[in-house]
Amino acid sequence: MKSFAQETHPDKIAVARPAVTGMQTQAITAEKMLRIELAKLDLYYVYDAFDMAEVTAESEEFESKCQSKFCLTRLGKKLTVNYTISGSYDKLGNKIVIQLKLVDVSKGEVIRTSMLEFDDQELELQRMTQCAVRKLHGLEIDKLLTDRLYFKDEPATLNNVGRINNSGPRVGYAIMTGDLMEFALRPEGQGGLDIFPGVSMIGYQFEKQYIGTENFSALFEFIPNVSGLEQGRFIPTMSFLNGFRFGKAGWEFAFGPGIGLRQTTKGFFDTQGAFGNAGDYISEADWNDYADRKYVDDPQFQVNGVYSRPAPSEFVESYNFDSRFADTRGRTQLTTSFLFALGRTFRAGSLNIPVNAFYSAKKDGGIVGINVGFNVIKSKTSVKNWP
Repeated sequence: MKSFAQETHPDKIAVARPAVTGMQTQAITAEKMLRIELAKLDLYYVYDAFDMAEVTAESEEFESKCQSKFCLTRLGKKLTVNYTISGSYDKLGNKIVIQLKLVDVSKGEVIRTSMLEFDDQELELQRMTQCAVRKLHGLEIDKLLTDRLYFKDEPATLNNVGRINNSGPRVGYAIMTGDLMEFALRPEGQGGLDIFPGVSMIGYQFEKQYIGTENFSALFEFIPNVSGLEQGRFIPTMSFLNGFRFGKAGWEFAFGPGIGLRQTTKGFFDTQGAFGNAGDYISEADWNDYADRKYVDDPQFQVNGVYSRPAPSEFVESYNFDSRFADTRGRTQLTTSFLFALGRTFRAGSLNIPVNAFYSAKKDGGIVGINVGFNVIKSKTSVKNWP
């Protein structure tokens, strides 16, 4: 007695295990994918592995090496089906190629073939199989799938180049310039760092390429960084960069804002040496303490017998507390900068070794230096992760 499925679909089809090369997916998994997609077409009664078990057990060829027209014909006759189907799944460079053939068992001829090239997204192999099976039968394929899965040998949209995530540690050395150098050299008693104005840097670069080809790529970089540890200082910064990488040589240019933390006070620099050594920094608190000690008994600063603290401008007109300067004794606030970097990435297999020179510009000075690191290609975006 025929089953309901056999009465509904008089044409019977068997799937022979396809050949799979260069991928993590096993051939038996690809075989199951083919069965599922054929069943979805609702055109055949599709033999499952249990229907075929007795015949495939007869020879290793039927079980796993039956991709030729002649073997598919013999297998079909053994199973008494109308059609057999098999093919190959191959990863070739940066693409996946699926080839299928449909054999008419009674004629012993291949009556249909299909071949499709897909972008290297192995996690989407089920959808790729769906496209290949529908093409084999001349059926319409969802345009969304073709746009996202088909291999396109064209610039600026390649998924294998344009959506690579490279991340890795960075170490370097930088020299402070301008007011930052003054802050580094200033004695601790005046709120300075009292260190050599050159500091080590250690951080981690999170990199995301958002567009790219073999000869050009654009990327976003986020770099948290800590400086000055070797001199007993903890100076944190974060940089957000937009970068461009050119050519196979790996030359790159990046720029973007940076933010950090610093402590500041209102004060002035005693450039004339009116209250001590020329060039000393005097904060508002320093001045209050100095003036109270020096002028509290001076009749010139008594009003009706009450002491009135003088302002520094009463002695030197340009001295005031209108500006804030870096001071380790002051309040903590955010500081901003703008960073420029130029360098080259040297490659050894999948290992990238970036070397960059950079300059971080601030209103009150800057930092110039060099850093080096390494990163490895870690991930590629699949269709499931697309917005």
